[in-house]
Amino acid sequence: MSTEKPSPDTGATGGCACGGVRYRIDGELRGVVHCHCEPCRRITGHHMAATAAIRSDLHLEYDVWLRWYQRTETVRYGFCSRCGGTLFWEAADKDDRVSIAAGTLDQPTGLQTVLAIYAGDAGDYHHLDPTIETHDGDRSVDHWSNADSGAGGA
Repeated sequence: MSTEKPSPDTGATGGCACGGVRYRIDGELRGVVHCHCEPCRRITGHHMAATAAIRSDLHLEYDVWLRWYQRTETVRYGFCSRCGGTLFWEAADKDDRVSIAAGTLDQPTGLQTVLAIYAGDAGDYHHLDPTIETHDGDRSVDHWSNADSGAGGA
């Protein structure tokens, strides 16, 4: 395995802890966004740290254990039903892309954290990183700039 750091536009692979879900991304990945909204905190146990890809660039190589939790009519989370690992976040208003839990990517990723959103909802035990652009609520910017968030998620 190479230890050379890939660039975010060379694609990536990843999966859950037990291997019940494996995926490949063939295109560009967005920088990592930390989402501290209550739903993301409760799904992950801390905060969602997610990158994103164009949906057509995501290929599920093994998904027998992949299940979706439909949190609202427009937002859902993908997880492994065997080990419980959170893998994906999708929103209907962003139907051309999928957010991918950054911790599920195979290392090295070549990615950097670029933004924290819903910091006003961060757990009272958590110390936010002052070196990362931070907003109390959501922040939407161009998808392929350094960060892109979505209402209520990463």
